[in-house]
Amino acid sequence: MMEVSGAPAVVLLQRPWLPVSISGCQLLAKIWFGDSAYHILLTDMICVWEERMDSAAIQRRAQKLFAVSSNQELNRRLRAPVKAFFSHLCEVVQPCLSGSGERADGEALISLTRQDDGNISMKLKSELAGLPFYWEFHCTPAPVTLVCLQLVRPLLAMSHLLQRQVEQLGGLLVRKDAEIQDYRENGATLSRERLQTDVFEEETYREDFMAKALPLVCSEQQDALGFDADLQQLYASVVAHGNAPARKRKLSEERPAEEDRPAAEEPDLTPSLGVGSVSSETAERDRKQSHNGQTDAARAKMADRAAVQQSLSVTSDPAERPSSKPKKKKVVGLFR
Repeated sequence: MMEVSGAPAVVLLQRPWLPVSISGCQLLAKIWFGDSAYHILLTDMICVWEERMDSAAIQRRAQKLFAVSSNQELNRRLRAPVKAFFSHLCEVVQPCLSGSGERADGEALISLTRQDDGNISMKLKSELAGLPFYWEFHCTPAPVTLVCLQLVRPLLAMSHLLQRQVEQLGGLLVRKDAEIQDYRENGATLSRERLQTDVFEEETYREDFMAKALPLVCSEQQDALGFDADLQQLYASVVAHGNAPARKRKLSEERPAEEDRPAAEEPDLTPSLGVGSVSSETAERDRKQSHNGQTDAARAKMADRAAVQQSLSVTSDPAERPSSKPKKKKVVGLFR
């Protein structure tokens, strides 16, 4: 088994389904080519096949394919790294699997073979530097989860979206009929009779449409597989909108991790402080304490002055004034 991990699911999901015709088989193809890896999906709406290859698997297949070649020069060339011939592989196979058919110069030829075990193989023939270049794609049935992710779920979303559009258009036609009826009741007439239309009835229209369109769609299997430009754009819009919640969840999961990171790093900041910073903090603390002590002393002096003034104001009452006069004279006499 050469199959290995290929493109990420989201990357492959954003690739469109393109109608291709290989060996008379009408298929839808979805392809992704990286620097030295690829992932291919093919479906005929009966089965879905895939092949995913990385650089190592491509190298092994290249050695296996060209080891049987009698051209020793070609064999030596293809022992080179994968990137030496992978760009040529991408160049010749992508037009064949993107709905554009073969290359204009007719060098690249691709054929498809259905195998008895349910697998399919595609053989590519081209030229590289004037020498024959061969490649084989071995596609096996894809797992159900991949089919649901890449095809079923987007198609169901597209169907639901188109149904909503039909309902809104039906409501718009009903309002247009009411508007036309109002014009008629107010005397408006059509200038051309061929523009006359019947009143829209949704149930009648649906039954008539199913009776006429359904047999045509079922009989034209080739056209039913085709994704035109409008459907491809609708598919891309549905896929992009479906990926938006996943991106939001990813961002919401990353944000808490970023918020928790500074909290874990905060304890590491304390050991980084030097001796000088510690001593400066101690000196600053001592200055603050001395300043607070001076402030407390000043407040105590002010409190003492207030107490003295209060006591003087209390002793200056009229009842005590005669006894205070001799004291004042005595004090004055002593100082003289």
